[in-house]
Amino acid sequence: MAISKEQIRAGRALVGLTAGDLAEKTGLGLSTIQRMENRGTGSSTMANVEAVQAALEKEGVIFLPADQNIDGGAGVRLRKD
Repeated sequence: MAISKEQIRAGRALVGLTAGDLAEKTGLGLSTIQRMENRGTGSSTMANVEAVQAALEKEGVIFLPADQNIDGGAGVRLRKD
């Protein structure tokens, strides 16, 4: 599942990370994170998208594909500890 720009922004907000924090956790540049959040992940490499997803999942974000969400849209939620 490819994550969307909205899922990245929402996931980051759920765990209280700035774009700079996420860049640091992934080893990617801040401009790369900002581009993914503003333009989407379509022009990003799969490795970069996976790095962002893995970093957010490590912080407790769960990515929900559209077919697993009540309203049919992709989403995020916080893992229950």
